[in-house]
Amino acid sequence: MARIVTIRTVAERAGCSIATVSRVINRSAPTSPAVEARVRAAVDALGFRPSEIGRALKALRTKTLGVVIPSLTNPVFAASVAGMQSAARERKHTLLLTATDYEPGAEAELVETLVAQNVAGLILTVADAAENATLDLLEAEGIPYVLVHNEPTRPGRAAVCVDNAAATFALTGTMIAAGHRRITYLAGRFATSDRARRRHEGYRAAMAAAGLEPEAPLELDYLGDAPSHAEALAGLFCTGAPPTAALCSNDLLALSVVGALRTLGLRVPDDISVAGFDGIALGGAVHPTLATVDTPTRLMGAHAVTMLFTMIEAGAAPRVEHLPFTLRPGGTLAPRGAADPIGSQDDRLTRSLS
Repeated sequence: MARIVTIRTVAERAGCSIATVSRVINRSAPTSPAVEARVRAAVDALGFRPSEIGRALKALRTKTLGVVIPSLTNPVFAASVAGMQSAARERKHTLLLTATDYEPGAEAELVETLVAQNVAGLILTVADAAENATLDLLEAEGIPYVLVHNEPTRPGRAAVCVDNAAATFALTGTMIAAGHRRITYLAGRFATSDRARRRHEGYRAAMAAAGLEPEAPLELDYLGDAPSHAEALAGLFCTGAPPTAALCSNDLLALSVVGALRTLGLRVPDDISVAGFDGIALGGAVHPTLATVDTPTRLMGAHAVTMLFTMIEAGAAPRVEHLPFTLRPGGTLAPRGAADPIGSQDDRLTRSLS
């Protein structure tokens, strides 16, 4: 498979920064002849094709904000967009909304399309906030953006999110305190969601803190349905000694897993307990109600817009804002066997997290 050539690739080959490559390509600032020669040589050798982002910077920006989310059908992103829209309207801005359908390769194309519309800034949920060529380019070009739901580990990236690992640590601890010892982690594809990976880290940490062996994660298609998920889960839950609880990386997946388990003839929560993550309203409307981590998704969107405007208008430095989460009990999570005393179990989990 051919390597994807990005502005970072050119910078590495030329031995300079991404910003320097951008200045050479867009002729936005002078550089030394030697550095320019190295950059031009790297561009030619790698066959790099500059994006339209730099060109669009020269145009007047409109009173619009570009938004890139993974899915238009997941209520968690719909709630975030509602918060963005409300906050943007207060500032007399509108939103241009696009979705990647969980395809990381679509991010760059969608961002370029939005920037070509001269948006004032961008709010994004990307597949991976750490290694992301599109974010590298936005930073090199000085285009303001804020991540929402992503929890970046690299400094200098603005985001509004929850502490995904801590939230899943707490939820896993609740399952352990209810007597579950074999808890499996079900996720969408890790390659399309760094949030799922961070939540898995919290699950592993909680299992280790309780002296339990974490199960190998099972990755499922986020956009799959209950029948396809039932086929994928049959080998895990219908043979041998299956796990007694399933922790899912988001609520929509958890609801599909509940349906899949019923297809397999298993009862939730009598045979298998299930929990999700996000706190979408639909989880509280089904029976049994879904146990989950409740996150302030609408507030995330509103805060992301506020943060973006502090960067655009006041030149504020990028920062990461963590919003609080709560555990929402639900009928899909039930006690199993003889549990450790809840107080002592919670104490062990809290000590490990602190």
